[in-house]
Amino acid sequence: MKQIRRWQRILILALLSISVFAPLIFVSNRLKSITPVGRREFIEELSKIRFTTNDLRLSAIEHEDGEGLKGPRLILFKDGEFNSSAESDGGNTYKNREEQVIVSQKMTVSSDEKGQILPTVNQLANKTDFKPPLSKGEKNTRVQPDRATDVKTKEIRDKIIQAKAYLNFAPPGSNSQVVKELRGRLKELERSVGDATKDKDLSKGALRRVKPMENVLYKASRVFNNCPAIATKLRAMNYNTEEQVQAQKNQAAYLMQLAARTTPKGLHCLSMRLTSEYFSLDPEKRQMPNQQNYFDANFNHYVVFSDNVLASSVVVNSTISSSKEPERIVFHVVTDSLNYPAISMWFLLNIQSKATIQILNIDDMDVLPRDYDQLLMKQNSNDPRFISTLNHARFYLPDIFPGLNKMVLLDHDVVVQRDLSRLWSIDMKGKVVGAVETCLEGESSFRSMSTFINFSDTWVAGKFSPRACTWAFGMNLIDLEEWRIRKLTSTYIKYFNLGTKRPLWKAGSLPIGWLTFYRQTLALDKRWHVMGLGRESGVKAVDIEQAAVIHYDGVMKPWLDIGKENYKRYWNIHVPYHHTYLQQCNLQA
Repeated sequence: MKQIRRWQRILILALLSISVFAPLIFVSNRLKSITPVGRREFIEELSKIRFTTNDLRLSAIEHEDGEGLKGPRLILFKDGEFNSSAESDGGNTYKNREEQVIVSQKMTVSSDEKGQILPTVNQLANKTDFKPPLSKGEKNTRVQPDRATDVKTKEIRDKIIQAKAYLNFAPPGSNSQVVKELRGRLKELERSVGDATKDKDLSKGALRRVKPMENVLYKASRVFNNCPAIATKLRAMNYNTEEQVQAQKNQAAYLMQLAARTTPKGLHCLSMRLTSEYFSLDPEKRQMPNQQNYFDANFNHYVVFSDNVLASSVVVNSTISSSKEPERIVFHVVTDSLNYPAISMWFLLNIQSKATIQILNIDDMDVLPRDYDQLLMKQNSNDPRFISTLNHARFYLPDIFPGLNKMVLLDHDVVVQRDLSRLWSIDMKGKVVGAVETCLEGESSFRSMSTFINFSDTWVAGKFSPRACTWAFGMNLIDLEEWRIRKLTSTYIKYFNLGTKRPLWKAGSLPIGWLTFYRQTLALDKRWHVMGLGRESGVKAVDIEQAAVIHYDGVMKPWLDIGKENYKRYWNIHVPYHHTYLQQCNLQA
């Protein structure tokens, strides 16, 4: 028994000896392995240098060119305000970037009047269990507000910006211990954060590297303590960054417009195959069935102007499939000479037996002026969509269909989801066009007259009101008989000729349509026509589901790669991707 106790005492003494001598050996080895500058910094850290506000206070920023930078504002947080403010502005509690960068290194620690160390702003933000002290007699009924989900990520991004600022301020070719360590920590932190935008996307490694970065930033603040020079450097970095962002935005907008004007390779392939097949047919096989219904006013007539095979197909297919009486539908597809063979062949191959379909070539009709193409070119637009004959041919509807009195006009970038036959029972009340209005501010479809029309022109200002309610093309009920009585085609020609002589409106058919049918429109229920699926509009899913017609207005068309994925599915439903030609041309959903 005595032998066992003696061995226990020896073991305890050995462990005590190790705990005493091990730190001394570690410190001596550490001092041998670092440079004299690093050894001095390491000793200072071990000796716990005196933290006071004077040690960390940056010198005041001097005035530059008579105007100085404002110092960081002292912000007092009331009970429960800190987290809510971080939530409301995304964690950015400082109004300008220079304050945000400088104040984070300035507010490392602070002390109260008694010399007691207080938690810093960053420390408070990092403490999830931090609660303001309760006053006497106050019940603990406070509820911790929800934290913003990107506070940590923004804090890390700020530290990366600080590190880059110090590295830019370091002399060229500098290879000091602080610069080396700053570069190393910067690379580690950037690699750990990656493309994360939310705290939930951060890895544990990124969070572990925040503290070492804070330490090296503190060392850099002691070395690079010339505040005016640092402020100037930060201004230059801020200016360069803003210039790069603006350049990227301009390039993205240009590429978006370029993509909207081009024809995808698959669509071009499809048109070529269909055109080749059309000209290989005998002339008698190129005729569409049910031609006796083309001008019968007892049917429901629809018209679409299109140079796109798939787009016109979706409009026709969705209208027929949504109709309760498809046998009463006559669909007129108006195109140009270039696309007439392809569109004709497509509908010959995919004939809808119940409905009647007519393919018309606008170039074969004697309704447009002979110099119409030259007049359209005078609109001074680089966008071929705005100077297209098909874009303006809608203003000649009474001449194109002289035997009809009423019809529905559809754009080729729409999808029909409900039966439209009830439109023919609407009382037009003497109006020419039935349309959904777009003059309600706050809605995604809002458009004002002054945005597209030049009211600084005396003729425009004297004849029209900038506060007049606007409306949308895309799904319109047209009273052709009333149109002829009011001779609105002549009105359109008059206004169009004036627009070619001086800038009265932006290029396109929408603004001149507002002027041509000024006070001649009947407001329809907005559920007939929902817009915004071809742009960043934020249209609600419930509005899309309830709409009779959905419109992909904008440049993000569903047949383009830039189309919005969450809206494409409504269009893809009506595209026969199983078709042999679509598969051969690699057209996929």
